[in-house]
Amino acid sequence: MFKVNELLKATAGHLVSGSANAIIKGVSIDSRTIKGKEAFIAIKGDNFDGHDFIEEAINKGASCIIKENGEQRTEDRGEVSVIEVKDTIKALGDMARFQRAKFAIPVIAVTGSNGKTTAKEMIAWVLSRKFKVLKNEGTKNNQIGLALTLLGLQAGYDIAVVEIGTNHFGEVDYLAKICQPNIAVITNIAAAHLQYLRDLEGVLEEKYALIKNLGIPRLAILNSDDPLLRRHVLLENNKPFILGFGSANPADFSASKIKARRKKIEFLANQKHKFILDTPGKHHIYNALVAIAVARIFGMGYKDIAGRLATFEFPAGRLKLVTLKKTRFIDDTYNCNPFSLKQALDTLANLQTRGRKIFVMGDMLELGSNEESFHCQVGGALKDICDVFIAVGRLSRLAAAEAKARGFNLESIFTCESTEEARDILFNKISAGPDDLVLVKGSRLMKMEEIIRE
Repeated sequence: MFKVNELLKATAGHLVSGSANAIIKGVSIDSRTIKGKEAFIAIKGDNFDGHDFIEEAINKGASCIIKENGEQRTEDRGEVSVIEVKDTIKALGDMARFQRAKFAIPVIAVTGSNGKTTAKEMIAWVLSRKFKVLKNEGTKNNQIGLALTLLGLQAGYDIAVVEIGTNHFGEVDYLAKICQPNIAVITNIAAAHLQYLRDLEGVLEEKYALIKNLGIPRLAILNSDDPLLRRHVLLENNKPFILGFGSANPADFSASKIKARRKKIEFLANQKHKFILDTPGKHHIYNALVAIAVARIFGMGYKDIAGRLATFEFPAGRLKLVTLKKTRFIDDTYNCNPFSLKQALDTLANLQTRGRKIFVMGDMLELGSNEESFHCQVGGALKDICDVFIAVGRLSRLAAAEAKARGFNLESIFTCESTEEARDILFNKISAGPDDLVLVKGSRLMKMEEIIRE
C-alpha cells in the first residue's frame, strides 16, 4: 500500500492531476494484468512503449499513472492521479529503494558469473524453513525485475534474498544502491559478458561493487577457490567481515569427501555434516555451501539445513536431468559461458550411460574479441568427452572444425543454424534413444530449450 505523495517523494515527480492522498494498492508495468487501484508505470522498452497502454491501464482500474515528461498520450482525468517524471525506469528504481528503506530487515544480495540464480533459490528455500522470505521470481535480476521484487516488500517478511545481474559497468552498483544489502554473496568470477566488461578484471570490478555498497553488519560470503576474489580480498583496505566457501582452499564453509552417486551428489560440510543434493552436477556444491553459510548466520542447525537442501528442486535449465521421447537429457539450456560449459561437460563426462554421449552446443555470446578462441578450445576437448557433437550457430561451427582437426569422428559431427535443425538431427538423423545421454547447452539468445520442448 502506498499513498501518491509517497510516490512523489520517492521519484521527485510532479503531480499533474488527481489527489496526492490517494491510496495505491500496488505497482504494475503491464497493462494486461493491472488490477484496480494500482499504479501503472509507463516503461519504455526495446520493443514497446508503456505510454501506448496508459488508456488501457486506466480503463482496467489503474488509479495512478506514472509517465515521462512530455508524453501526452492521456487526457487529464481528475479521478486518476498522474505523476510526471524524467525517466520511468529510474522512477521505478527510486520507488523500490524508498520501499526497501521502510523495513529494517536483512537483505541478502547474490551476484557472480555463474550459479547466482541457483544460489539465490537455495538460500531462500533453506531460510523459508524458519522465516518468511521475499525473493526475485526466476531471473528477474535487472533494474526492472529487482525493483518490482522490492516493491512487493511488506510487513511480515523477515528476510529478502535478491539476485543481481549485470552485463554492463555500473549496473551492480545501481542495483545495490536500490536493495541496500547487508549480506553479499559473490559466487565466482568467470568469462561472461566480456563484450561489455572487457576481461576478468572488469568482471571482478563490476561484481565487487556489491561489496562496496554493503550496509551494517557488512557481511560478505565469497568463493575461496576463486583466484581473483582471493587476491582482491587480500588487497582490499576497507574490508567487510568475510566468510569463505569452497573445497580446494581453506574456507569457513568447506566441502570434502565429495561423491557422485547416480543422479545425486554427496559431501561433508566442514568435515562432519553430511549433505545430499538431487543433481548430477558437482559444482552445485558451491551453491549449497553458500546456502549453508547464510543459514548458519541466521541460527539454523546443520540438520535442518541438510533436510531442506535434500529436497531442493533445481531450477529448469540448470543441469537438470529430464526425459523426452524416452531419451535422457542434461538440460543446461538457461545460459552459457566458458566456465559453466566446462562444468556441464565435466558432468557429461562423469555420468554413466549404456549408449552414446551426445553434446548439442549453441553459440556462447557476449564474449568479445576472444569469442572464436573460446569456441575452438571447446572443440579441442570434445574427443574424450562425447561420441556425437551437434553444433548450432556460427561460433559453434568453429568448435566443430577444431574437433575435426583433433581427430573427432567426422561422421559424428553435425553443424546447423537453428534449434529446429538440431532437433531433427537428434531425433531423426542419429535417432537418439533410451540408452543415450544428451547434454544441451548454449547462450540464452540461442533458445536451446526449444530442442527439449515436448
